[in-house]
Amino acid sequence: MPTALRLFRYVAIAEACSWAGLLVGMFFKYIVESGDLGVKVFGPIHGLLFVLYVTGVLAAARTARWSLGTIVLGLACAVPPFTSLWFERRMLGGVREPVTV
Repeated sequence: MPTALRLFRYVAIAEACSWAGLLVGMFFKYIVESGDLGVKVFGPIHGLLFVLYVTGVLAAARTARWSLGTIVLGLACAVPPFTSLWFERRMLGGVREPVTV
């Protein structure tokens, strides 16, 4: 698997995990009202991973020669929680990394 596609896969997964952390942090901040530590921690992490995901979509699109519509869909999937996972599986689901022993 080309490096750009591998990095896109890792960043898409990490971006979804950061969404989970941010949502849990928002739950504790706004529902439980026990402080905003989770948002302070996961907010910047998610922001960085969001930017990396957008960059990863563009790099993977160039490597895999995705159409403009696919690129727009991939970029749109950066916004709703966890859709980066759906998009990554849609685009790279059949692409597996070789197993090394």
